[in-house]
Amino acid sequence: MKSLSLIVSFVCLLSLVQQAKAASDIEVAGDILQILIPSTAYGTTLYLHDEKGETQMYQSFFTTFGITQGLKYGINRKRPNGGNHSFPSGHTSAAFQGAAFIHQRYGLKPAIPAYVGAAFVGYSRIYADKHFGSDVLAGALIGTLSSFYFTKPYQGFHISPTANNDDYGLQIAKSW
Repeated sequence: MKSLSLIVSFVCLLSLVQQAKAASDIEVAGDILQILIPSTAYGTTLYLHDEKGETQMYQSFFTTFGITQGLKYGINRKRPNGGNHSFPSGHTSAAFQGAAFIHQRYGLKPAIPAYVGAAFVGYSRIYADKHFGSDVLAGALIGTLSSFYFTKPYQGFHISPTANNDDYGLQIAKSW
C-alpha cells in the first residue's frame, strides 16, 4: 500500500507536465502543491515509522476526498470559467488536509509552511478562474476538519482550539 501511494503521487506529478504547457506559473505551482503537501504529510509518517499516523492520514485523506467529490457532483456548481463541479475546491481540500494533518500530528511549527502552501493553492485556483472564493473556503474547511477529526498528536504536548455551544478555548493534550 505504501509503494502504491508513492507511485500514485509520482504519476500525478508527471501528469502535471502536460497541463503546465497551457497554464500560468501560478496555476502550475498550485497544482504541484496540492499533491506535494499531502504527499509530504504521508511521507513523514513513513519516515518516522509512524503506523498510527499512517492510518490516520488514510482516514483523513479518503474522508476529505469522498466528501469533496460527493459535494462536487451533488451540487454541480458552474465554475467561473464555465466548467462544471466548482464547489468545493478539490485542490484546496487536499492541500489543507495535508497541512492540518501535519499540524495535528506533529505540531504547528512544522505545519506553518504547509499552511502557507495550502493558502497559495487556494489563491491559485481563484487566480486561474477555476473557483470562486466560497469554493476555496469550503475546500479548506473540509480538509482541515477531516484532519482535525481523525488525527491525534504524535508525541509531546499538543494545543488545539475548541468550540462547544457558546464556549471557546484551547485544549492541551499530552501523549504518553
